[in-house]
Amino acid sequence: MEQQLREQFDGLLEKYTELLLGESDDDKKEKVKMWALYSYISKTMPALAKHWNEEYPEGKEGIKQVVSEIKQLNEQHRRNSGKS
Repeated sequence: MEQQLREQFDGLLEKYTELLLGESDDDKKEKVKMWALYSYISKTMPALAKHWNEEYPEGKEGIKQVVSEIKQLNEQHRRNSGKS
């Protein structure tokens, strides 16, 4: 993949993370990436997500923690910025 595209996409992910959570760092960007991709997979290929959840229950718990953290940080950001 072209380096320029990677850098441009990283900028998009960074801005998305900032708008979603109020701030962006490498850890938050990685969690947002995991959350977005897992959400997409679970909606477009639910059987695959179900199989993965059954195959890797510890991974399922990890994803649940990431989703919960993203939701909590987003709600906190929305409250702090005066949006509901």
